[in-house]
Amino acid sequence: MKIDAGSRSQIARSFAPLRHEAAATFPSAGTLSRALTDLATPKAKAPYGITLRPAVAKLFCKAGVDSWMRAVHSFLISAALTDVSPIWASVTGYYSSHYSIRAIAHVFGFFQLYGVKQKAQLDLANNPLGCTYDPKKGGDREHRIYWKAVKAISLFSNDDLFTENDSSQDPSDSGHRDHANYKDFLQSFPTFQPLDREQVRLRIQRISAIEFSVPPIPSAKKYPDVESVQVIAYHRLVRFRDLLDEVLGGDNNFWSVHRDPPWARGMIDYQLVDADLDVE
Repeated sequence: MKIDAGSRSQIARSFAPLRHEAAATFPSAGTLSRALTDLATPKAKAPYGITLRPAVAKLFCKAGVDSWMRAVHSFLISAALTDVSPIWASVTGYYSSHYSIRAIAHVFGFFQLYGVKQKAQLDLANNPLGCTYDPKKGGDREHRIYWKAVKAISLFSNDDLFTENDSSQDPSDSGHRDHANYKDFLQSFPTFQPLDREQVRLRIQRISAIEFSVPPIPSAKKYPDVESVQVIAYHRLVRFRDLLDEVLGGDNNFWSVHRDPPWARGMIDYQLVDADLDVE
């Protein structure tokens, strides 16, 4: 993975406070959003800046790792539902991708504040405690705002695996998810035959073996395009992991502890292997 100097520096600065920190537990649910909301100016009409306490600023990276773990867990669920439910294999596969996107956004200092309708952005290039709040616009919805933020980062701007996730266009991740979630008369209900652990492992191994020259962004017109949903979700979660491994190495205690969730071991190895792997 080629990582530009600016992105490398931003990730390193973001994770620096966690280098030697005990990493056994995460903060309680909603800690970062509450802290940022408490510091916000309600009903602001223009961007404004504040300075965060170090204890708050370092929560961005913890939130990123937490979101990535959600991506891994959602991906396991999607793989397990492949033959059981095209609807939920599609939806959970989509959320795996969405959580990977959120993970990247948080690590690069971006966080959406739903309650006050503002966006918070750390200044990782100059001052990791400096934070700009910007009022959200009408089109700034959860399932586009994070994707646009990631696509604006130099490391991902020319990477076709990452899109702005515009559901009005096809193909798009959210457009395929919307079809599975909201369209009437889907009528695609196979006999319920849940996969066992070994079948999930083999399904993921097969997904990891699929090569492509252009990322197969799922199309609502091809629903259920479950394989495309899962392939790009897998590549995105692996990309996040590889990115942090490359920048941080084994020198960051927090990431070293959480980069291999124990509940996923034996089913996913985060590898992208040759496409000729013989997996049934």
